[in-house]
Amino acid sequence: MLAAVGDLVEDVVVHQHTAVNPGSDTPSTVVRRRGGSAANVCAAAASVDGRPVRFIGQIGDDPVGEALTESLAAMGVDVAVRRRGRTGTIVVLVDPSGERTMFPDPAASAELSDPDRTWVDGVTMLHVPAYSLLRDPMSAAVGRLAGWAAGGGARISVDASSAGLIEAFGTARFVAMVGALRPAVLLANELEAEVLGAGGLAAIGAALTVIKRGAAPATVLDGRRRVEVPAVDLGPVIDSTAAGDSFAAGLLGALLDGAGPVEATVHGHQVAAAVLAGRGRR
Repeated sequence: MLAAVGDLVEDVVVHQHTAVNPGSDTPSTVVRRRGGSAANVCAAAASVDGRPVRFIGQIGDDPVGEALTESLAAMGVDVAVRRRGRTGTIVVLVDPSGERTMFPDPAASAELSDPDRTWVDGVTMLHVPAYSLLRDPMSAAVGRLAGWAAGGGARISVDASSAGLIEAFGTARFVAMVGALRPAVLLANELEAEVLGAGGLAAIGAALTVIKRGAAPATVLDGRRRVEVPAVDLGPVIDSTAAGDSFAAGLLGALLDGAGPVEATVHGHQVAAAVLAGRGRR
């Protein structure tokens, strides 16, 4: 089973019709929906691939949290959560080109402190967005879950998640923290890979590193082999939110099914394209 540990929050998505007009009005369409990197991975794995998947985390003990967990469970996701505090929110600004800028308030999601060991029962791949590692007290809880999962034979996957957060945390500290998890898979976009540098990527020591570049080919680093794997051409996309998480869901699911790194990356592109197409095209 694939599991992801991290955020389940409400996304408030602002689709800008024009460039931002500072100090004035910017015409837009505002949509509310379920969000959070780990939750997005689970949703994509369940809805596109139809595989068993589990979300692990903490959600607010409030009506918004209840609605979010019910929504995820309705997709077939096994939801293993603590319910405490206030549900988090992420405001996502989506510009006319489809690029997004996020303003996260994780609230309860970052406050998980007492994980249940049974949450990783049956898990064969545990996916950890770096958002889950860079916030206390959640970082310690995730470390415990990863240790339990690895002790049971599961592989660990880490997504670097945010170049800005890595720089603020300290690149050397981040590399040491992620390397201590002994991840089998490391995912990073182009900016995150640049912040980590070739030395940092090597020091983390993942058997498979995949560098995502949006609509451009992804770079697969498998031992000494470097392969460029083209993405699926969708044309202009109005919202790229969750594309990277959907890619992770497809890639990790394919690896669990026995696919090789290149084949798994192709499937990651396909799942990301399916999610992006489902959100609408310009």
